[in-house]
Amino acid sequence: MDDAPPPATATDADESLRLNVAQSLPDEDIFVEVADVAPGADTVGNMMMPIAPPLVPLPALEPATAEAQGWHEDAFQFRHVETQLNETHLPIAENRWISPQEEAAISFTLQIDTAAYRNVARMINNGIRPATDAVRIAEMVNYFNFDIISPLEEGSPFSVYTEIGVSPFNSRNYLAFVRVRGKDVDRAQLPASNLTFLIDTSGSMAPANRLPLVQQALGLLVPELDENDIVSIVTYAGCARVLLDSVPGYRHDYIMDAINSLEARGSTAGGPGISTAYQLAMQNFNPDMNNRIILATDGDFNVGVSAVSELYEMMAEYRRRGIHMTILGVGMGNFRDDMLETIARNGNANYHYLDNIQAAHKVFVEEFLSNMFVIAEDVRAQIEFNPAVVGNYRLIGYENRIMDNIDFDNDFRDAGEIGVGSEVVLMFEFALNDGIFSADMQLLDLFSVRIRYHDPGSPVSQLLEIPVTSSRILAQNSSDFTFAAAVAAFGHMLRDSEHAGDVTLTQTLEMATSSLGQDRGGHRRGFVELVMAFGEIQ
Repeated sequence: MDDAPPPATATDADESLRLNVAQSLPDEDIFVEVADVAPGADTVGNMMMPIAPPLVPLPALEPATAEAQGWHEDAFQFRHVETQLNETHLPIAENRWISPQEEAAISFTLQIDTAAYRNVARMINNGIRPATDAVRIAEMVNYFNFDIISPLEEGSPFSVYTEIGVSPFNSRNYLAFVRVRGKDVDRAQLPASNLTFLIDTSGSMAPANRLPLVQQALGLLVPELDENDIVSIVTYAGCARVLLDSVPGYRHDYIMDAINSLEARGSTAGGPGISTAYQLAMQNFNPDMNNRIILATDGDFNVGVSAVSELYEMMAEYRRRGIHMTILGVGMGNFRDDMLETIARNGNANYHYLDNIQAAHKVFVEEFLSNMFVIAEDVRAQIEFNPAVVGNYRLIGYENRIMDNIDFDNDFRDAGEIGVGSEVVLMFEFALNDGIFSADMQLLDLFSVRIRYHDPGSPVSQLLEIPVTSSRILAQNSSDFTFAAAVAAFGHMLRDSEHAGDVTLTQTLEMATSSLGQDRGGHRRGFVELVMAFGEIQ
């Protein structure tokens, strides 16, 4: 049942017009017809509507500009992985061991992506060993929440917790656990949202784990909205169309009626769909609101923008205008993980995979604020090791987020976004130089953690630097450290990684079961069950 409406509302007639205004649209223009609205007016009935800023043509971007902004041309070459599922993933070359004498620092972008964990879980739960490149270890670790509370660094929206223990891959090495957590913000202090749902309704979305699951998932999100929010809906199959435009968020039943009316049929005009959604989001743009597109698809963009580079450049341009994106991947069989990963990588979108309604609950209920509201933009990390102490190191995961060290200080370099209360974990294995630790265990400088970020809308970045010494090597590690190590170890085994070393499935299971912690939402127990299920496949 809807919440009680505020005094000023649009009439049912107005809303009926909104629901039925949309017809098939050409790739470049949006036509939204609403009766009784004079040109330039900012009201519909009694309801105040945001005045849209003019939409100017996107600038032509030269190749040098694209390179400076960090778009990844190599990612345009998709890899078609031949598996029994006929699914596609971007190739991953695991990070190698590096000597600090050769390169003391490594830099990469930070982004809240968790798609790989749920995608891998879906395969294992269906009795299938995941394709190697479906396994992105950093995304698996970042799927989970951690318990340790640490204070915000002074003048920063982040807290940084560090801990070091013996590596499960090689007992002569060390494993570092670094957790960066965004500050919490009370919901009442956050802005209202201008949300545009972009829903793939092509024929491939017909199975129950695609469009019907998306409808259920949005049914969890919509009740979180109120009278201050606005919702628009764009769908695409053979063409793109606007289903709803600027409907007040408190009209839960009305919005859900529109969503539940959708049926899957036709081809996939993904390019026009994305273009239409961005134009509509910009038409309703309000600088004082959270402007976000939520794209739900199986990733099969087989009609529309002919060159994928044009799609990414368009996304990056709108991102610079203040429109963020969340990607929801769905489906089993012919799932285009490579396309969605590349869109997320180049469009600074956060990327989640939904294999069941429980996964949707985590994204839209448990972590609603983290996934919807940004507290820091263009966030990148740099770890610099002390070559006098550290002999070599390797970063675990983030292979698709590595950047040149020179770009760490480049404020024009696109990077990731971090949401309210979000947690990002960095893990790396390292070895000390021979003979470093003497009997007195002197205090040693090991490495520094640097986080560079922009406050939302600010062109100038801020720098946070945390030195880490050997005092953080703990004789008894926390449950957070141990559980993260278990997830990382499992990822190495799934990838059949050359770096897996001594780790075994039994050891991984023991680490996970001994470090359940508070386990909000039961996700750590779910991981234990997943490891056991993989053991049966083995």
